[in-house]
Amino acid sequence: MCGRYTLTSSPEALRALFRYAEQPNFPPRYNVAPTQPIPVVCFINGERKFALMRWGLLPSWVKDPKAFSLIINARGENVLDKPAFRAAMKRRRCLVPADGFYEWKAGGARKQPYFIHAKSGEPLALAGLWETWTGPNGEELDTVAIVTTDANRTLQPMHDRMPVIVAPEAFDLWLDSDRVDDKTAAALIAPAPDDLLDAHPVSVDVNRVANDDAHLVEAIDLAAEAAPRPPLQHAVEAPKRAVKPKPDDGQGRLF
Repeated sequence: MCGRYTLTSSPEALRALFRYAEQPNFPPRYNVAPTQPIPVVCFINGERKFALMRWGLLPSWVKDPKAFSLIINARGENVLDKPAFRAAMKRRRCLVPADGFYEWKAGGARKQPYFIHAKSGEPLALAGLWETWTGPNGEELDTVAIVTTDANRTLQPMHDRMPVIVAPEAFDLWLDSDRVDDKTAAALIAPAPDDLLDAHPVSVDVNRVANDDAHLVEAIDLAAEAAPRPPLQHAVEAPKRAVKPKPDDGQGRLF
């Protein structure tokens, strides 16, 4: 499962890694969510291309998008034969640049979010599938889903699924559908190496899409979060001291 991720590397660093010709400029994102436009790398006319697509796949045969469930993930086990993914797996595979992603561990009163990222700190390439949906009036919408697979040992304590991560040396195997057929590309659908990723708990602030800043990826101390807080100490009013009346000296006073 992949429902939120980050993209914080500079546009120059991503361009150097993915080697597309375009020079897009975009701000760091710490809480990318479904239905938002996201950067993807495609292979068109023999070249890698940068594009923006809506996260949430719409197969080309869908008549009414409002009546079709949003597909943000494509299970790797089904991409070769499931109608929603079959055509895209053959002809429209892509990469989704990311610097990390979030996963939620069940247990306790609420699920605990974790941030997962490469130990090296380098960006990741998530496997994706894309489609262009054409509306009744000729309008076009490019949409994408992230391919998932079984979790590796690093992620198993948190969730049983993870996004497919494509190594740089395998970029063309996934992207080039003209030379690499779908069954060959499907061999890349596998859990990431156990030593590739690191994970740490983060604030539940990531649950709210409107939150999008660097504090979301900062590690928190779960023990400190779970520890009961001491009760508030109420101020104790000091007892009033009795005031002895001054002897009457026969002089009148205003105060």
